[in-house]
Amino acid sequence: MNAQQQDTLQQLLQQYRDLPGGLLPLLHAVQDVLGHIPADAIPAIARAMNQSQAEVHGVIGFYHDFRTSPPAAHSLRLCRAEACQSMGSETLAAQLRTQLGVDDHGHTADGQLELRPVYCLGACACAPALQLDGQLHARVTPEKLSALLAACGKEAKC
Repeated sequence: MNAQQQDTLQQLLQQYRDLPGGLLPLLHAVQDVLGHIPADAIPAIARAMNQSQAEVHGVIGFYHDFRTSPPAAHSLRLCRAEACQSMGSETLAAQLRTQLGVDDHGHTADGQLELRPVYCLGACACAPALQLDGQLHARVTPEKLSALLAACGKEAKC
């Protein structure tokens, strides 16, 4: 982390260290400000929250929204829950692997898009669903997915 990020981290640690159950809010705040939770921030977070580093890593690993590396320019979260699977999300996942050359939790080689599987976006009645840069897309077909990815390459925001 650079000096500015370390200063920001210290301010956040001061703000959350005495808050009961403050680890989750602290981790969210760190990620909101820094874009991810840097590995070199974990020892300081653990000390401030009176936790072991393993406990902090466990929380980060348990919740799929936490990132330990900088995010890609665009985030695609594909629902892999049962309703979406039954309506074709596995076909979409295979298309993404082929078209983008990434596996689940991967980034494209150019760093423009990250693929993250999730297990429910709350759009079961409109399956299969995905979320691209925070925007929900429902009843996604392979053709619609190709169009979304093409538009993503042309615009700063998908």
